[in-house]
Amino acid sequence: MPIRAARLAELALAVGSFGIGTGEFAIMGLLPNVAGDVGVTIPQAGHVISAYALGVVVGAPVFAVLGARLSRRTLLLGLMAIFAAGNLLSAAAPGYGTLMALRFLTGLPHGAYFGVAALVAAAMAPGARAQAVGRVMLGLTIATLLGTPLATGVGQALGWRAAFALVGAIGLLTMALVWRFVPYDPPAAGASPLRELAGLRRRQVWLTLAIGAIGSGGMFATFSYITPTLTKAAGLPEAVVPFVLCLFGVGMILGNIVGPRLADRALLPTIGCALVWNIAVLVLFGLTAGIGWFAVVDVLLIGTGFALSPALQIRLMDVAAESQTLAAALNHSAFNIANALGAWLGGVAIAAGYGWTSTGWVGALLGLGGLAVFALSLAGEARPSGHAPSKA
Repeated sequence: MPIRAARLAELALAVGSFGIGTGEFAIMGLLPNVAGDVGVTIPQAGHVISAYALGVVVGAPVFAVLGARLSRRTLLLGLMAIFAAGNLLSAAAPGYGTLMALRFLTGLPHGAYFGVAALVAAAMAPGARAQAVGRVMLGLTIATLLGTPLATGVGQALGWRAAFALVGAIGLLTMALVWRFVPYDPPAAGASPLRELAGLRRRQVWLTLAIGAIGSGGMFATFSYITPTLTKAAGLPEAVVPFVLCLFGVGMILGNIVGPRLADRALLPTIGCALVWNIAVLVLFGLTAGIGWFAVVDVLLIGTGFALSPALQIRLMDVAAESQTLAAALNHSAFNIANALGAWLGGVAIAAGYGWTSTGWVGALLGLGGLAVFALSLAGEARPSGHAPSKA
């Protein structure tokens, strides 16, 4: 495939990941607005975030299996149509219950979109699969730096409904770009829901998912409580918090650029080194996050831990054999499990009186858990097996 055509297809897919990332995180800065409009408390309004995350976890395997007989391009268009419609309808939700249901619906295509988009990108760049996946995921990392502040600003100026409408418009734009630039690919011969489900019998698939679900939890253990950590532990003024959050996005972009390059050269060593790097950074956070501006550097470094995600995406493609779509989609379910697990355990440590910086130590322990699972995966890889890894 010509390089220019492949780059345009990757751009179309990256716009979708930008829209999804913006839609997922923008509401976090608009919870007071949502709560006041639909007549609930801010903690109750926070449940709409949980509803979206639940939709991600549920939708990834469901759509991967149900869409097994569709071409990947057709599946991408369908997934983005649901995402766009969910956001546009969220903008018109008459009440809290309806909004909860619509956020669950909107989260359903999230994981499957990223998984299928990664497969399409990797297939167009067989010699540099991780870098192609990284370019698609670049939209997600840019969303943390630019998209989320933009949508939050729109929501604060025009109302939270306008923010959802903006994200819905990005979804419609993505559909047009995918239709124009992503080449049609016929459904794989013999594809079926049962063949996709067969991948769940593979031990290496589960181990790779566990690496992400546990090993990535440290990022969320710390970042979920970063504002009080910066203001209460490090003593920084609230005015610098938005700046620090932007640095987290910069770190994610750096990790998303460097990690895929290394993964294309040596996939398994990159996964191992990324896990060790994350552990070291989180230990540093536990030691220095309470010391003024050291915390700012820590946040930037924690963001670079996103380098693990594209590498794990490629690893799943390699171990899933003919269950490519399901395995690729489940990577993002694992990422959301890491989000929930990290935030919960970090909260437990804080509630137990260990202080705001204790989330760094919680994260390091989760990183060690991910490293232990990785070692278990390598041990299993060394044993004779009748299954050869498969390329996307």
